[in-house]
Amino acid sequence: MRPLFQGARLSSGTHGNKRSTRTWKVLTNFVTLPRVGMSMLNIYLKSHHEEHERSKFITYPHLRVRSKPFPQRDGNHTLFHNPHVNPLPTGYEDE
Repeated sequence: MRPLFQGARLSSGTHGNKRSTRTWKVLTNFVTLPRVGMSMLNIYLKSHHEEHERSKFITYPHLRVRSKPFPQRDGNHTLFHNPHVNPLPTGYEDE
């Protein structure tokens, strides 16, 4: 039996091409990394810019269903529970 792709190379064919390697290094260092840094700065500045108002708690029967307790604490709080942002099935803790 002959192979289906006889003579076809399954690689990109850039083995040993120093120009291609240099191009990807330049793109990574001068395009990708500064964009990641700018995104991190944007998120940091927006998160400290203003205080967000908490939404009004409305009891919906399909939300916050606890069919099985969480394994940590009292079984009603998630692992990274924030009492200001995350309501329990009965409402916010500090109300």
